[in-house]
Amino acid sequence: MIEKATSASNIASMLQTLKAAQAQASGGVQGMQPNTGVNETAKPSFLEAVRGAVEQVNATQQASASLREGFERGEDVPLTDVVMSMQKSSLAFEATLQVRNKVLRAYEDILNMPV
Repeated sequence: MIEKATSASNIASMLQTLKAAQAQASGGVQGMQPNTGVNETAKPSFLEAVRGAVEQVNATQQASASLREGFERGEDVPLTDVVMSMQKSSLAFEATLQVRNKVLRAYEDILNMPV
């Protein structure tokens, strides 16, 4: 039984099946071409991911400030919307701050590792 599962032809057919399933799952049709190790889809870099997250937090804070100012001017903005917006922006900022602290702590730990 084990010899059947580890034969070269069975391993090759299993690899082809896995590659076909991977191609189908990723939405592309690659056929049965061997994987060259080059990822064809563009993934955002760490810098782009961080920049996007910070921009989202900034947008949340600006929207909150806009709602608050509209409420202060007497516009038809419900107080509950203003409070919820302020809480969302505060929570987003705190989460960003905590992530930054964790990244800095990890960086410092790496710097202090003995070589």
